Amino acid sequence: MSQGKLTPYDVIIRPMVTEKTTLARENRKYVFEVNLKANKHQVRNAVEKLFNVKVEKVNILLMKPKPKRRGLFEGDTRRWKKAIVTLKEGHVIKELEVQQ
Repeated sequence: MSQGKLTPYDVIIRPMVTEKTTLARENRKYVFEVNLKANKHQVRNAVEKLFNVKVEKVNILLMKPKPKRRGLFEGDTRRWKKAIVTLKEGHVIKELEVQQ
């Protein structure tokens, strides 16, 4: 990763695949874990370039660390950023579709 700019491969870390995010795909919404330094414009450009789709809207959430404990050891989960990307009508990310 370069100092100044994030490439599309640096912006998108991984897609989130859960039951809730899989159901959200029916409404053209896809959820990704993104770089903490990425903003909405960078996420939009990265999704459009990597998956060859048109993005309608991007919502970003900063997921706060949660306290965890294992026996005597206490700590926190890591802080991370989540992006909910809504695609324009007629666009689908085929790579993320689950085979049924």
